Amino acid sequence: VLDLNVLPALPANYPLPPSATSTYYTTPNASGQGAAEQYPQPDPNPTKKKTDSPSPSLHAPFDSESEFELSTKIQSTMFSSFRRTLLPVLRSVQSSVRSMFIQTQETPNPNSLKFLPNCMVLNEGQTRDFPNLDAAKASPLAKNLLRIDGVKSVFFGPDFITVTKKEDETAEWQILKPEIFATIMDFFASGLPVIKEGEEGDSITKKAGDYSGVEFKEEDRETVALIQELLDTRIRPVVQEDGGDVVFKGYEEGIVKLKLQGACTSCPSSIVTLKNGVQNMLQFYVPEVMGVIQVKDEVDDIAEREFEKFEALLKTKQPQKKGE
Repeated sequence: VLDLNVLPALPANYPLPPSATSTYYTTPNASGQGAAEQYPQPDPNPTKKKTDSPSPSLHAPFDSESEFELSTKIQSTMFSSFRRTLLPVLRSVQSSVRSMFIQTQETPNPNSLKFLPNCMVLNEGQTRDFPNLDAAKASPLAKNLLRIDGVKSVFFGPDFITVTKKEDETAEWQILKPEIFATIMDFFASGLPVIKEGEEGDSITKKAGDYSGVEFKEEDRETVALIQELLDTRIRPVVQEDGGDVVFKGYEEGIVKLKLQGACTSCPSSIVTLKNGVQNMLQFYVPEVMGVIQVKDEVDDIAEREFEKFEALLKTKQPQKKGE
């Protein structure tokens, strides 16, 4: 919007075109003498067309150097006014992106913290676990979070992100939280997808009747279907509230095999949760269930062992003193 109040005044000697000239009359000033201001006198014959000379063309060359200077000043003023109008809008848009509101929620695991951005992370009902960098190839956000020094694993829920830190005295939440906040805000401001295209199939969300990845005998299909329904409707929503999830891995001889994810992975009370919570509920609704055990994928076991070896190696190495 062009502010007319900031336009430069016309020079006193600026030549007006003949069609714009008119006679002036004076008005008395406060003292009653002289003409303090000049106003154009109305044309006595408004219906009479003036044909003394045509109006100057907008594309006509400048007749004098003063006209060129005036045009330059007008262009400069218009640009300045446009810049003053546009920059606040751009700053407000940038501020709204940078001021993304993220809440944190504690979990039963002291090493895991739940981050809740004011947007959806995955589709409703979906979860995704990233125990290490190799598993994070499908998600740029998970990869950026795992690159933060002190972060051990990342877990995505429909509307939350669970970050698990290393069990180290140097990895304190008051140090990690600002960097985690910045990483999450920068990623969502970029507009990139949380999961790369073509990698969505690795989510544990499955259609009804799809038991891929679940080991069981064909004669136990009805029991497995009932267990899966109880897990999806009664157990998983409660576990997700604590920043984790459970995956049905198999059923054999009355034993339900579950894999824990997110905050439940290294939680001190995970065994109590399995026995007193999950097992009791399954046994109440499914009499065939004899017990519940926790299992891990072979790849996860290998990665965890290698990580423990690396951590032990770092602890054994002491910094050498100068002169030794």
